[in-house]
Amino acid sequence: MRRTARLLTGTALAVAAAGFVTAPAYADDGSLDVYPSSVVPGDQVTVNTAACGDEGTATGDAGAVGAGAFTLAPSAHEGEAIGQFRVPPSAQPGTYEIVAKCADGERQVSGDLEVALTGVHGQVQPRGSVKTGVGGALGPDPVQTAAGVAALAVAAAGGTWLLHRRARGDGI
Repeated sequence: MRRTARLLTGTALAVAAAGFVTAPAYADDGSLDVYPSSVVPGDQVTVNTAACGDEGTATGDAGAVGAGAFTLAPSAHEGEAIGQFRVPPSAQPGTYEIVAKCADGERQVSGDLEVALTGVHGQVQPRGSVKTGVGGALGPDPVQTAAGVAALAVAAAGGTWLLHRRARGDGI
Protein backbone atom coordinates (compact mmCIF):
# COMPACT_ATOMS: atom_id res chain seq x y z
CA MET A 1 0.00 0.00 0.00
CA ARG A 2 2.84 2.40 0.88
CA ARG A 3 4.64 1.62 -2.33
CA THR A 4 1.50 2.43 -4.41
CA ALA A 5 1.03 5.71 -2.55
CA ARG A 6 4.67 6.68 -3.20
CA LEU A 7 4.36 5.76 -6.86
CA LEU A 8 1.19 7.83 -7.27
CA THR A 9 2.68 10.78 -5.37
CA GLY A 10 5.83 10.66 -7.50
CA THR A 11 3.80 10.52 -10.71
CA ALA A 12 1.64 13.45 -9.63
CA LEU A 13 4.72 15.53 -8.78
CA ALA A 14 6.32 14.68 -12.14
CA VAL A 15 3.19 15.76 -14.04
CA ALA A 16 2.98 19.00 -12.03
CA ALA A 17 6.66 19.75 -12.67
CA ALA A 18 6.21 19.12 -16.39
CA GLY A 19 3.29 21.55 -16.37
CA PHE A 20 5.42 24.27 -14.75
CA VAL A 21 8.24 23.72 -17.24
CA THR A 22 5.97 23.98 -20.29
CA ALA A 23 3.82 26.85 -18.96
CA PRO A 24 6.11 29.66 -20.21
CA ALA A 25 5.77 28.34 -23.77
CA TYR A 26 2.08 29.30 -23.64
CA ALA A 27 2.49 32.45 -21.56
CA ASP A 28 2.30 34.95 -24.43
CA ASP A 29 -1.20 36.26 -24.91
CA GLY A 30 -2.88 34.62 -27.88
CA SER A 31 -6.14 36.54 -27.77
CA LEU A 32 -7.61 39.78 -29.02
CA ASP A 33 -9.14 41.87 -26.22
CA VAL A 34 -12.21 43.85 -27.28
CA TYR A 35 -13.32 46.90 -25.22
CA PRO A 36 -16.18 47.27 -24.65
CA SER A 37 -17.23 43.75 -25.48
CA SER A 38 -20.89 44.76 -25.84
CA VAL A 39 -21.84 47.84 -27.89
CA VAL A 40 -24.73 49.47 -29.71
CA PRO A 41 -24.50 50.43 -33.40
CA GLY A 42 -22.45 53.61 -33.82
CA ASP A 43 -20.13 53.00 -30.83
CA GLN A 44 -16.35 53.02 -31.07
CA VAL A 45 -14.47 49.83 -30.16
CA THR A 46 -10.85 49.47 -29.02
CA VAL A 47 -8.97 46.21 -29.51
CA ASN A 48 -5.53 45.21 -28.25
CA THR A 49 -3.29 42.17 -28.23
CA ALA A 50 0.12 41.09 -26.99
CA ALA A 51 0.35 38.29 -29.55
CA CYS A 52 2.49 40.28 -32.02
CA GLY A 53 5.35 40.92 -29.57
CA ASP A 54 7.28 44.10 -28.77
CA GLU A 55 6.88 46.82 -31.39
CA GLY A 56 4.56 44.50 -33.31
CA THR A 57 1.82 45.75 -35.59
CA ALA A 58 -1.21 43.98 -36.97
CA THR A 59 -4.02 44.38 -39.45
CA GLY A 60 -7.47 44.04 -37.95
CA ASP A 61 -10.58 42.85 -39.72
CA ALA A 62 -14.00 43.90 -38.44
CA GLY A 63 -15.72 43.03 -41.70
CA ALA A 64 -18.05 40.59 -39.95
CA VAL A 65 -19.80 43.52 -38.25
CA GLY A 66 -19.45 45.71 -41.35
CA ALA A 67 -16.63 47.99 -40.15
CA GLY A 68 -13.90 46.72 -42.51
CA ALA A 69 -10.12 46.75 -41.95
CA PHE A 70 -8.22 48.74 -39.30
CA THR A 71 -4.61 48.93 -38.09
CA LEU A 72 -3.20 47.91 -34.70
CA ALA A 73 -0.03 49.83 -33.77
CA PRO A 74 2.37 49.51 -30.81
CA SER A 75 0.92 51.16 -27.70
CA ALA A 76 2.27 52.65 -24.48
CA HIS A 77 1.65 49.29 -22.80
CA GLU A 78 4.79 47.24 -23.25
CA GLY A 79 4.44 44.58 -25.92
CA GLU A 80 0.85 45.37 -26.92
CA ALA A 81 -0.63 46.57 -30.17
CA ILE A 82 -3.82 48.63 -30.10
CA GLY A 83 -6.37 49.75 -32.69
CA GLN A 84 -9.87 51.19 -33.00
CA PHE A 85 -12.87 51.00 -35.29
CA ARG A 86 -16.46 52.24 -35.24
CA VAL A 87 -19.42 49.86 -35.42
CA PRO A 88 -21.63 51.01 -38.31
CA PRO A 89 -25.10 52.35 -37.43
CA SER A 90 -26.59 49.66 -39.70
CA ALA A 91 -25.08 46.77 -37.68
CA GLN A 92 -27.58 44.10 -36.65
CA PRO A 93 -27.69 42.60 -33.13
CA GLY A 94 -25.55 39.52 -32.64
CA THR A 95 -22.07 38.26 -31.76
CA TYR A 96 -19.29 38.94 -34.27
CA GLU A 97 -15.72 37.67 -34.51
CA ILE A 98 -13.05 40.38 -34.80
CA VAL A 99 -9.72 39.14 -36.19
CA ALA A 100 -6.18 40.59 -36.14
CA LYS A 101 -3.23 39.22 -38.13
CA CYS A 102 0.31 40.10 -37.01
CA ALA A 103 2.44 41.85 -39.65
CA ASP A 104 5.59 39.80 -38.99
CA GLY A 105 4.29 36.26 -39.38
CA GLU A 106 1.31 34.03 -39.68
CA ARG A 107 0.02 34.65 -36.14
CA GLN A 108 -3.70 35.40 -36.06
CA VAL A 109 -5.83 36.17 -32.99
CA SER A 110 -9.54 36.78 -32.57
CA GLY A 111 -12.05 38.11 -30.07
CA ASP A 112 -15.83 38.42 -29.86
CA LEU A 113 -17.90 41.60 -30.09
CA GLU A 114 -21.57 41.63 -29.09
CA VAL A 115 -23.85 44.18 -30.77
CA ALA A 116 -27.11 44.94 -28.97
CA LEU A 117 -29.99 47.30 -29.79
CA THR A 118 -29.76 49.07 -26.44
CA GLY A 119 -26.74 49.41 -24.22
CA VAL A 120 -26.51 49.30 -20.45
CA HIS A 121 -26.18 53.09 -20.26
CA GLY A 122 -29.26 53.71 -22.45
CA GLN A 123 -31.81 51.21 -21.25
CA VAL A 124 -35.39 51.79 -22.29
CA GLN A 125 -37.88 51.71 -19.45
CA PRO A 126 -41.26 50.04 -20.10
CA ARG A 127 -44.31 52.27 -20.37
CA GLY A 128 -48.06 51.65 -20.44
CA SER A 129 -50.22 48.85 -19.19
CA VAL A 130 -49.56 45.15 -19.53
CA LYS A 131 -51.39 43.61 -22.49
CA THR A 132 -52.56 40.32 -20.96
CA GLY A 133 -55.75 39.91 -22.95
CA VAL A 134 -57.83 39.56 -19.78
CA GLY A 135 -58.66 43.23 -19.34
CA GLY A 136 -57.91 45.31 -16.32
CA ALA A 137 -59.25 47.82 -13.88
CA LEU A 138 -56.92 50.61 -14.94
CA GLY A 139 -56.34 51.21 -18.62
CA PRO A 140 -53.97 53.68 -20.21
CA ASP A 141 -56.77 56.29 -20.72
CA PRO A 142 -57.61 58.40 -17.61
CA VAL A 143 -61.04 59.39 -19.01
CA GLN A 144 -62.08 55.74 -19.28
CA THR A 145 -60.73 55.09 -15.79
CA ALA A 146 -62.76 58.00 -14.34
CA ALA A 147 -65.91 56.83 -16.14
CA GLY A 148 -65.44 53.30 -14.75
CA VAL A 149 -64.96 54.60 -11.21
CA ALA A 150 -68.08 56.79 -11.53
CA ALA A 151 -70.17 53.85 -12.79
CA LEU A 152 -69.01 51.71 -9.86
CA ALA A 153 -69.84 54.52 -7.39
CA VAL A 154 -73.38 54.91 -8.82
CA ALA A 155 -73.93 51.14 -8.70
CA ALA A 156 -72.72 50.97 -5.08
CA ALA A 157 -74.93 53.88 -4.02
CA GLY A 158 -77.98 52.39 -5.78
CA GLY A 159 -77.38 48.96 -4.26
CA THR A 160 -77.02 50.45 -0.80
CA TRP A 161 -80.26 52.44 -1.21
CA LEU A 162 -82.19 49.33 -2.37
CA LEU A 163 -80.86 47.19 0.49
CA HIS A 164 -81.75 49.92 2.99
CA ARG A 165 -85.36 50.16 1.68
CA ARG A 166 -85.72 46.38 1.82
CA ALA A 167 -84.48 46.24 5.42
CA ARG A 168 -87.00 48.89 6.49
CA GLY A 169 -89.82 46.93 4.90
CA ASP A 170 -90.76 49.55 2.30
CA GLY A 171 -90.52 46.96 -0.48
CA ILE A 172 -88.93 47.40 -3.82
